[in-house]
Amino acid sequence: ADETARTVVQRLKGLYMDRLRPIELESHAAHFHEAAITASELEARPQVLLVGQYSTGKTSFIKWATGIESSFFDIRPQPSTDKFMAIVHGDEEKVINGDAATCLPELPYSGLSKFGSTFLSKFQVLVENAEILNHVTFVDTPGVLSGDKQRTSRGYDFVKVCQWLASRCDLVLLLFDAHKLDISDEFKEVIQAMRGDGDKCRCVLNKADEIDGENLVKVYGALMWNLGKILNTPEVARMFIGSFWDQEYRRRDLERLLNQDRRDLLQELHDLPRSVCVRRVN
Repeated sequence: ADETARTVVQRLKGLYMDRLRPIELESHAAHFHEAAITASELEARPQVLLVGQYSTGKTSFIKWATGIESSFFDIRPQPSTDKFMAIVHGDEEKVINGDAATCLPELPYSGLSKFGSTFLSKFQVLVENAEILNHVTFVDTPGVLSGDKQRTSRGYDFVKVCQWLASRCDLVLLLFDAHKLDISDEFKEVIQAMRGDGDKCRCVLNKADEIDGENLVKVYGALMWNLGKILNTPEVARMFIGSFWDQEYRRRDLERLLNQDRRDLLQELHDLPRSVCVRRVN
């Protein structure tokens, strides 16, 4: 299935470069629409974007999904990840800084250069030799904060960057902490900016092993209610409930439910390469 998908993508790339790309160049489409799709974007492995407020477990999720133990993963209770980081496959561990990463033709991130040097100083590519990275690339993001001070001090448009990444990723995971259901204004803006890619979005209610079943029902209902008002759509986003890290569950009464959603989410990650050609057409 992976080989078939790669063959289809290669043929799609040929059609695009031969038929559509000349029209885009002739009409200067990049001036009034998105920039042209690059060959590296078409050929890229499926990408998973993780977005959420601070300390919702985004980096811990990647560590759990990949099995990677790396000093470059900064995991703390307080806001810790202050960079956008793509985790890609390679033979040995290394970090590629943003300026270099946007210049490498084998990486699909050249379009990020339009967000300026301040953003590029906050973007890195981490190369790791993990099996799952042969099939899927993960993109970690800084925790979304609240308040004008944090938003204005970034030096780049956080919402626009997330929107650009979401449009090019194949799956977007919105992470929520079961203990902190308030959604900041900036996170609302990020979610609303991704409406056009709503079919890729999945919600993850993390750290659910720390509350009992009765409270979990209340938390689930409140979160779905809040998301419904933000998304303003009749469709309900798929919600995965669990504790996505490499530690034992703190409570065992919901173990069966949490394990099932863990398996379902892992299955969705493993199925991404099979449907990549359909998303490339879209």
